[in-house]
Amino acid sequence: MTTKHFACKADEVPQDMAKIVTVSNMPIGVFRLEDGFHALLNICPHKGAALCEGPVCGTTKQTGATEFVYDRAGEIVRCAWHGWEFDIRSGEFLVDPAVKTRRFDISVEGGDLYVHI
Repeated sequence: MTTKHFACKADEVPQDMAKIVTVSNMPIGVFRLEDGFHALLNICPHKGAALCEGPVCGTTKQTGATEFVYDRAGEIVRCAWHGWEFDIRSGEFLVDPAVKTRRFDISVEGGDLYVHI
């Protein structure tokens, strides 16, 4: 069973970076994407860096050609320590989806955001 905890006001979450909050003694990054709000544990599973404080960006798309195609702008957070890229919606590491950072459901009530733990 999960419990909802107040995280922050919705208007405090910027479009292009995470709002870092502490909920139940856990650092959590709250993100605003086009489809709503998402929350990830602010700890990179690789070496423990502050994952959600890295840049919100896109990534290069795999193609059959020898070209770089930028894709998924604003949907990826890149760990500032070693550049590992994680999907903000799922928490999955792009290179190996078996590696994940913890994600949390988030709900909006009025102008308040609640993280479900």
